Amino acid sequence: MSSPRLEIIERYCKGCSICVEFCPTHVLEMDGFLATVVRPEACIGCMQCELRCPDFAIKVYKE
Repeated sequence: MSSPRLEIIERYCKGCSICVEFCPTHVLEMDGFLATVVRPEACIGCMQCELRCPDFAIKVYKE
């Protein structure tokens, strides 16, 4: 089974960093006011980033 894939929808991201704070495996980091995926291989598919994002700027695809 492959790792989940994360998509950041940049036009929706307002840079609140909630996703970064709730990620248990530190997959995400802030780049200025934009969340970025820096360690995709560490994603466990918990979906905390997607569920906590107030602007629906993150999608987790479990392929």
